[in-house]
Amino acid sequence: MIEIRNIRKTFDGRTVLNNISAVFETGKTNLIIGQSGSGKTVLLKCIIGLLRPDSGDIMYDDAGILHLRKHELDKLRKEMGMLFQGSALFDSMTVLENVMFPLDMISRDSYRDRKKRAMFCLERVNLLNSEHLYPSEISGGMMKRAGIARAIALNPKYLFCDEPNSGLDPKTSLLIDELIHDITKDYRMTTVINTHDMNSVINIGETIAFIKEGVLEWQGNKFEVITSNNQALNDFVFASDLFRKIKDMENQKEG
Repeated sequence: MIEIRNIRKTFDGRTVLNNISAVFETGKTNLIIGQSGSGKTVLLKCIIGLLRPDSGDIMYDDAGILHLRKHELDKLRKEMGMLFQGSALFDSMTVLENVMFPLDMISRDSYRDRKKRAMFCLERVNLLNSEHLYPSEISGGMMKRAGIARAIALNPKYLFCDEPNSGLDPKTSLLIDELIHDITKDYRMTTVINTHDMNSVINIGETIAFIKEGVLEWQGNKFEVITSNNQALNDFVFASDLFRKIKDMENQKEG
């Protein structure tokens, strides 16, 4: 579990995050949603320790990340997996070499065991027959799956995903959502996903934190997001005609 308490962050006197508190539960897909510029990316960077908030606290289970010594923070980071928005694969490495990269950097296992672990992760994301290919030789969806395989290579307790469906078609996005959700359940990770994809919200939004202009505007789950009376949330969620129709259908059922 990750808990953030009263997080505040400013840049040059401008408040980007204002007193945000939330809980991200273990074994669930926890989503942070909001428009571009809402502060959700800054919040994610604070959670993983890339940025330090001006005030507040960030708890990983019983450990306050802002109070850890360097060696303690380094140890915690070994328990984190990260799926970047653009996959961030190394062009000069094969898919297998990319997945092995964190293992080569951190693990003390033999090369044989590291490769075995990498191949297991590739099998988990259905990329076993692509391990010899380079990023330029695979599709965007395959790159995302390779990124997921790399993110789970060290068997992390915490998984962070920054816009995992960016640039993908709806069908591939659904497959990536389901893969992240299944892996979260199978390995009981605390997964935090930064997204503005409403399909992801409806598909896998087990806990949802909606941020508007640096303020935590609403919290709930994928079932409550459809029936919420929060106007700011409704303006964000139902900007699409499809989701507005879903809202109307729910209202008719209640009527």
